Amino acid sequence: MTSTGIRLHAPAPGWSIDADVVVVGSGVAGLTAALRCEAAGLTTVVVTKARLDDGSTRWAQGGIAAALGEGDTPEQHLDDTLVAGAGLCDEEAVRILVTEGPDAVRRLIATGAQFDESGDGGLELTREGGHHRRRIAHAGGDATGAEISRALVEAVRARGMRTVENALVLDLLTDAEGRAAGVTLHVMGEGQHDGVGAVHAPAVVLATGGMGQVFSATTNPAVSTGDGVALALRAGAEVSDLEFVQFHPTVLFLGPDAEGQQPLVSEAVRGEGAHLVDADGVRFMLGQHELAELAPRDVVAKGIVRRMLDQDAEHMYLDARHFGAEMWENRFPTILAACRAHGIDPVTRPVPVAPAAHYASGGVRTDSHGRTTVPGLYACGEVACTGVHGANRLASNSLLEGLVYAERIAADIAATGLHARVPQPLPTAERPAHPLLPPEARLAIQRIMTRGAGVLRSEASLAEAADRLHRLHADARDALDENGKTAEPGVDTWEATNLLCVARVLVEAARRREETRGCHWREDRPGRDDTAWRRHIVVRLNPDRSLAVRTTDTTDFPPTLPQAQEQ
Repeated sequence: MTSTGIRLHAPAPGWSIDADVVVVGSGVAGLTAALRCEAAGLTTVVVTKARLDDGSTRWAQGGIAAALGEGDTPEQHLDDTLVAGAGLCDEEAVRILVTEGPDAVRRLIATGAQFDESGDGGLELTREGGHHRRRIAHAGGDATGAEISRALVEAVRARGMRTVENALVLDLLTDAEGRAAGVTLHVMGEGQHDGVGAVHAPAVVLATGGMGQVFSATTNPAVSTGDGVALALRAGAEVSDLEFVQFHPTVLFLGPDAEGQQPLVSEAVRGEGAHLVDADGVRFMLGQHELAELAPRDVVAKGIVRRMLDQDAEHMYLDARHFGAEMWENRFPTILAACRAHGIDPVTRPVPVAPAAHYASGGVRTDSHGRTTVPGLYACGEVACTGVHGANRLASNSLLEGLVYAERIAADIAATGLHARVPQPLPTAERPAHPLLPPEARLAIQRIMTRGAGVLRSEASLAEAADRLHRLHADARDALDENGKTAEPGVDTWEATNLLCVARVLVEAARRREETRGCHWREDRPGRDDTAWRRHIVVRLNPDRSLAVRTTDTTDFPPTLPQAQEQ
């Protein structure tokens, strides 16, 4: 796969760092990859957009799923994952996840993560949507992500690993053969490094998280602007399944005009017995699925939206008053505090909830070792599409996927000797090939996507979204082509440009998939069509900035790299 030659408009790097591996991102996937690479004797640099503990991982409330309980097996975990994935999971990828998952969790515990324990000293496990067994390990009641982040950050700092915080990654550096040779990045604020620089490394691991900020309301932090997917596309990598954006069913409803990051009400609350009800107190999920409120997330989100449409309501309710104050305070202290901060006491009244953008099941296409279609470029965590999640992620599989595939990436880099190659990056282009959008475009993109490509989609809504996104793209492109002008380089313009890139791909994939499957819900195509669409949509960026779209022949991903190109 050759590079597109497209780069963000940015100053030339003014400083550089040399390493064996550069890991971009500091969530569970990024820090696990970094720790395993460092343990293998590889000089590793971690680059993160904010502080080390500011990624999406620390917001994870529910927990991490693995077959750790008595009577549970990886095979049962596999079955639940395949059902949730609605026919599009890569079974080999899932089998790797569920088989290697339990030991990966144990290694995480050995690293220092402290999970809640039951009375007999074993792990206290709970259930979430789509799981037929209690297999969700959690910490601090509903603060699992924060505990995992704490343990990994402490381990990284204890090892004295080199980190570059407050740094937005810009583009992939490549050598004359098209292999990864590092990244360019912009450090925000004063410190050892400032402004645009580069990390030169023959192995680049993307662990940049999701792209939830492409929608107006999301559970994702402000840093989740799709930077890794956009970088990979500009580098010539393939992305897949971007149409499958999971909308979490139960997000605290703060009003119809609420925008930005919204408080999540974990699925574990339903796992412990909370009920979804309408304004009249009717449990509307009964009879819609055998698991009722604990059905897979796409089923519950659709059930909520249908009820909202039927009753012309802005939200539904989550009723857990029967928990009592003690259970709320001990099991869900974070959620309780968030609700009360917004004037809602779940001990005494039902919590208003509605779906919001939560998790990207698709991303940069990888194989079972985390390798992308660009030699030397790896991806793991939410930025990646390993094939594990299919059309809809099973609850609490995300942290596990980050753990398992990060470990596999580190093992592959160490085993192949990739790090021994001295990177020879080509000079960055003097003239920018990619126009930058003005900062105000971010809000416009979010509103376009929420209106046209949200929970409910149709050909008409997607066509309108595509047209409006194209106009944003064309206006910026024409200004650059005609007079060489583009928006001033900076974090806000780079983020807006990345959001437009991933939004275009998401909408194009959603238009192509003319069916309803998993978390892709087409009002005009309500049925699931396994004959035509039990396959993946793969997209890459052409040098002229147009999109090349194809579908795979089967549910299995083809190899990411020809055998001759593998390291």
